[in-house]
Amino acid sequence: MQLSVIIVNYNVQYFLEQCLHSVFKSGKALDMEVFVVDNQSVDGSVEMVRQKFPQAKLIANNVNVGFSKANNQAIKISKGKYVLLLNPDTVVEDDTLPKVVQFMDEHPDAGGLGVKMLDGQGRFLPESKRGLPTPGVAFSKIFGLSALFPRSKAFGSYHLGYLDANKTHKVHVLSGAFMLLRKEVLEQTGALDEDFFMYGEDIDLSHRIIKAGYNNYYYPDARIIHYKGESTKKSSVNYVLVFYNAMIIFARKHFSQKNARLFSFLINLAVYFRAFLAIAARFLQRIFWPALDAALIYGGFYYLNNYWSHQVFASEATYYPPAYMQFMVPAYILFWLSAVFISGGYDRPIRLFRIVRGIIWGTIAILVIYALLPLQLRFSRALIMLGSLWALFSMLLSRSVFTLIKEKTLHVSGPASKRVLIAGDGKEAARILNMLRLSGNTSFIGLISLQPKKPDQEGYLGTMAQINEIIEIYRINEVIFCAENMASSDIISSMSKLQNKQVHFKIAPPESLYIIGSNSIDTFGDLFTINVNAINLPANKRHKKLFDLILALLLLATFPIHLLFQKYRWGFIKNIFCVLFNKLSWIGYHPTEGRQNLPSIKNSILHPGDAIQNRDLPGDTKENLNNLYAKDYKIENDLQIMIKGYRYLGRRPASV
Repeated sequence: MQLSVIIVNYNVQYFLEQCLHSVFKSGKALDMEVFVVDNQSVDGSVEMVRQKFPQAKLIANNVNVGFSKANNQAIKISKGKYVLLLNPDTVVEDDTLPKVVQFMDEHPDAGGLGVKMLDGQGRFLPESKRGLPTPGVAFSKIFGLSALFPRSKAFGSYHLGYLDANKTHKVHVLSGAFMLLRKEVLEQTGALDEDFFMYGEDIDLSHRIIKAGYNNYYYPDARIIHYKGESTKKSSVNYVLVFYNAMIIFARKHFSQKNARLFSFLINLAVYFRAFLAIAARFLQRIFWPALDAALIYGGFYYLNNYWSHQVFASEATYYPPAYMQFMVPAYILFWLSAVFISGGYDRPIRLFRIVRGIIWGTIAILVIYALLPLQLRFSRALIMLGSLWALFSMLLSRSVFTLIKEKTLHVSGPASKRVLIAGDGKEAARILNMLRLSGNTSFIGLISLQPKKPDQEGYLGTMAQINEIIEIYRINEVIFCAENMASSDIISSMSKLQNKQVHFKIAPPESLYIIGSNSIDTFGDLFTINVNAINLPANKRHKKLFDLILALLLLATFPIHLLFQKYRWGFIKNIFCVLFNKLSWIGYHPTEGRQNLPSIKNSILHPGDAIQNRDLPGDTKENLNNLYAKDYKIENDLQIMIKGYRYLGRRPASV
């Protein structure tokens, strides 16, 4: 047998489906076996493989054993001359597998092989080729010198930026996303080191291949798409901890004691440095707009206070006491900002009506409280009204200026829907178009034919040769490629040519209900048949938390009365505190397996079925109710479920 492909999967069903389609298509002329090792996924991956790819050899683990151990399970029983370790979030070209097998046949000195990797936008991923992370190389990477001087041999050795990405090179480290290994070399070096749970195992094995007297090659004539490149993960604090801990294990294993200590010191320093940067960046990102709004509103009040004092009261000094600017104005600002936050004015994308609504709510709240204050604290209703107008104007102006600078347009709220182009022909293009229409959140523009001539059919704007002009004329912001009609190599080439345009790319696998794109790695693909994102919108998540908190406080304040009506009295009290400490939600999904495919929310006490008198519901009905609850979330629905299930608020929450 020529080739054994091993794919370790963990909860990325839709990427796995697309990956397997491309693998079987690319290796159809090879004597090949494909292993899928699943690490206890709960997203339906195992069922999908059994149903759609029965030719794959499935190993379904009952626990998550980690990347190294899972690969080793398949390596031990693999029969191929070559073993390919492949990530599930990849797409291989139609000729990738034959090319790499041929290269290994022609280079008996090759122990391992890596290929040219592109991200989901067609951009080259620098981790396609890497050098050995010695203390000096690690220092340059950790403190950003490799990013500042990527083509320098002194500082750019981590990603070997000084080597031409379009030429074949001998390299030290291969990427675990696509790692082709000679089986006889593995028998000499041993398989993956299982001390590495995730990350670092590819560096370790690559180094052992070099030490065994073989070479590792970077081969750019074969390409793959790798959706989850390093750039999408490096801002995560958890990634920093796991990745750099793997580097420490590697150093202790392969470096001298002195160098290992130095390496460990640098790594620990990097962990704190990167973690601080990640936390600081997240904090600054969250407070930027509220802090800017507060500063602008306060500055406006300072001017209004002086103007009002001089023009209305003819006072040379400020008419109002210092306490007005020191305490009252900050209190007004706090009300306005809180109301804008609750209204969703700080959510993305920006919606101006949410800001307007928040300022109106805040002003009403200020005026109501103002009327209840002692006379000596009621300074001026006129200044409150003028201040509210300034608050609204300053917020709208700042958003407009920011959008104009960043987007070169004054459409602050962003486009109402995506402007989509479908590259495909026949029934497959029609199927994708129907999925888009069912989704309701896109503005379909037209079709691109894969044939040399445009068909005489309605909807076709031109051919692939004209795609550049069509994108510019129709202001397209998303292109969907039909993998049924189009070779992976053509898709990747098209993405590479169009990468400088402000366009997102997605690929529609054959017969799949999911369309995978470059911005889908955190959402497991875009589901176009049912929109289940409503409950996951920032505003809805915030409203749900407020509902839980307010209801818990009301129930706590009046709990002696409720105890008379509760079926589970002690559980009722316990649940109140669990909700207050954000451990549970009052309302949520039924505990079914299908809930794993829905947006994540906390386990709950009550479920949509509690609004129905007959509580003994079949499993498929519960899953349908979960889908409806996630798709069309409303606080009124939670309130109705709470009223109908009131006696069961002390029930023990169930989980899957």
